[in-house]
Amino acid sequence: MNIEHEPGAPTRMLFLGEDRLADGFRLIGFETYPNPDPVDVDRILRDLQRGREKAFVVVDEAVMSQDIPNLRRVRREGGRIVVIAVPALNAPPKLTSEVAARLAALFGSATLQSGQTGEREAS
Repeated sequence: MNIEHEPGAPTRMLFLGEDRLADGFRLIGFETYPNPDPVDVDRILRDLQRGREKAFVVVDEAVMSQDIPNLRRVRREGGRIVVIAVPALNAPPKLTSEVAARLAALFGSATLQSGQTGEREAS
């Protein structure tokens, strides 16, 4: 079903990823898809594109690292669908953006690790 959404149509908020993270996102009003397989992620994003819907999509790093055609497409094209990744629970955050990769190439990956700000700690 191809539905044209009005300019004032609300932005959908979706979370696709680890079930423990999904609980928190569900509590703040996100549509959640716990532990989705790549085929489901691809279908959900394809349906958002076909429906010309506006969406804010949060995925966990496991989903973001998978080879999912419509995830790559949405990230490449930008526009109505914004996708961001969050780290797994109890995992240190990792900078995995294209900008972070360029910075790591220029300055070395150790520079981007937490606690490596170059500032002196107060004693």
